[in-house]
Amino acid sequence: MFKDSKAFSGFAVKDLAAAKSFYGDTLGLDARDGPMGMLELHLGSGAVVLVYPKEDHQPANYTILNLPVKDVDAAVDQLTAAGVRMEHYGSDFGQDEKGIARGNDGPTIAWFKDPSGNIIAVLDEGPPA
Repeated sequence: MFKDSKAFSGFAVKDLAAAKSFYGDTLGLDARDGPMGMLELHLGSGAVVLVYPKEDHQPANYTILNLPVKDVDAAVDQLTAAGVRMEHYGSDFGQDEKGIARGNDGPTIAWFKDPSGNIIAVLDEGPPA
């Protein structure tokens, strides 16, 4: 029934202006004003993610957006230089001092939060498909 639907995803933030600055300026994503006072993130994959304000926003306690990159170390260095604090989840994830997990059970990955406290990941994009 929904196989050919033009589905999209979305998530809430507390402050839309702060989100637009973070996603557009800090992360360099194509962040555009959307309908009804919302924000649209136009991603390199062609996907569009809707970001909407929610006054009583509670941050997601899971990753809401994954950003595959060719070089996780370089991405973490760039984020850190821009003032983004990487998340450290303890020894269970095998993270190094930069916050990068390099385990055998998954991709090289690091996590950080947006201004509303939502969790975002940068991860190794892996070999070309």
